[in-house]
Amino acid sequence: MADSPDLPRYTVPSLSREDGDQVARILQQRLNSLTDLHLTLKHVHWNVVGPHFIAVHEMLDPQVDAVRAMTDAVAERIATLGVAPVGTPGALVAARTWDDYHLGRATAIEHLGALDEVYQGVIESHRKAAKDTAELDDVTNDLLIGHLHELELFHWFVRAHLESAGGDVSTAGATTELDAARQARDSTG
Repeated sequence: MADSPDLPRYTVPSLSREDGDQVARILQQRLNSLTDLHLTLKHVHWNVVGPHFIAVHEMLDPQVDAVRAMTDAVAERIATLGVAPVGTPGALVAARTWDDYHLGRATAIEHLGALDEVYQGVIESHRKAAKDTAELDDVTNDLLIGHLHELELFHWFVRAHLESAGGDVSTAGATTELDAARQARDSTG
């Protein structure tokens, strides 16, 4: 087989270089998404205001730390597969398929509404990546599934603030983070 300049020169045992490259490309998308999530969570941490400020402010720090650890694990897996992980801001912005987070200084409930939408997008794309790696690489698939456990837990923490005793979520039907923020704000009266 002739060396292709687009393929890694090596990958992990039992994977072809083509499969290693495909898994690394999937992981690069997850690296971008998780890096963006980590920065968004820190942005919210700095910009949340209102009566529930301290609860949300302190709830987000462990999420920031855990998501930052996820980004490191993903980047290290990409490198293990023989591909250079790209973690620069310009590359992230150029490659992302979602809009930037729009809220600045806002109430806790507005940020939580927006984060509900953000977490939904991250979790959906992480699930797709887990599905796409299921037949290619057990180690990567296991890594992504482990991340999903934590991401879904953090999403639940956010949604618990948006849920009524009857189980209705104030952001139901929202399609953008701004719409979700507005719905969450309006539901509090």
